[in-house]
Amino acid sequence: MTKKESKAAKLDAEGISLKSVSLWQITWRRLFRRKSAIIGMVILGILVLIALTAQWIAPYDPFQVLIGIEPVKQRQAPCIHLLGCPEDQPEHIMGIDGNVRDQFSRLLYGTRLSLVIGLSTVSFAIVIGTVLGALSGYFGGWVDTVIMRVMDVLLAFPSLLLAIAIVTVLGPGLVNALLAIGIVSIPSYARVVRSSVITVREMDFVSATRAMGGNSYEILFKRILPNALTPLIVQGTLGIATAILDAAALSFLGLGAQPPTPEWGSMLGSERNQVFTAPHLVFYPGLAIMLTVLSFNLLGDGLRDALDPRLAHTSG
Repeated sequence: MTKKESKAAKLDAEGISLKSVSLWQITWRRLFRRKSAIIGMVILGILVLIALTAQWIAPYDPFQVLIGIEPVKQRQAPCIHLLGCPEDQPEHIMGIDGNVRDQFSRLLYGTRLSLVIGLSTVSFAIVIGTVLGALSGYFGGWVDTVIMRVMDVLLAFPSLLLAIAIVTVLGPGLVNALLAIGIVSIPSYARVVRSSVITVREMDFVSATRAMGGNSYEILFKRILPNALTPLIVQGTLGIATAILDAAALSFLGLGAQPPTPEWGSMLGSERNQVFTAPHLVFYPGLAIMLTVLSFNLLGDGLRDALDPRLAHTSG
């Protein structure tokens, strides 16, 4: 092999040097080569920054009723002084809601709640789904049959309808809504982990560990699972977007976050009949949900491409 060929052999399909570089470093470099992933990370970074600083950048308390404090009226249109709003009128850049509260402040605090909803529900579903999927894929036999048949029963129902049924039994409320969304999300993660575990358990390094006397716990949780988590990372990123949408839908139906909690779905639901008379009360929460879901979807697609070398030559 010539010197030039030897140098080329140390580069992956995208020209990234593989010499003395870990898998995660290669993944990050590939990820930052995806324009869509970068856009998703920028949007998500802004949302996280808003969530962390909401109490400082929000001009009003999200629960504060402004009647008697300022000369404002119910469902008042947005007022921005730089865009021609009269100086004697209080500035509310996203208007006033039906309970005479500042819409902009409530939207900012809703960012924090929506991100917590997505992360908490997916974390719960991933933990339970990973354990069930790992046990199913590793042991097989009757263990696999029982676990997968239960997962099939859950998958037989549309996820949102099943979540609605669970919340109806448990009672309306944000915690119950999060629990319901987490439960209906478990099957997808269990099936992903099971598939990966079945593939990895047949590899040579697993057979070597078994031959050296490794027990089932060591083989499964120290050898197989760390090498089977790549699809789970992508699925989890995309699942956060789905969880946020489902939580917004439940709140829209009055089964999730209850008033006066500043949650985007609840804000949409409370003003859904004002879409023509006060469209700003529906537009801004809807836009916030769309941007949040879009950011996680773009990031998830980028991670999928970065973690799968087979897709390297097809991604832009």
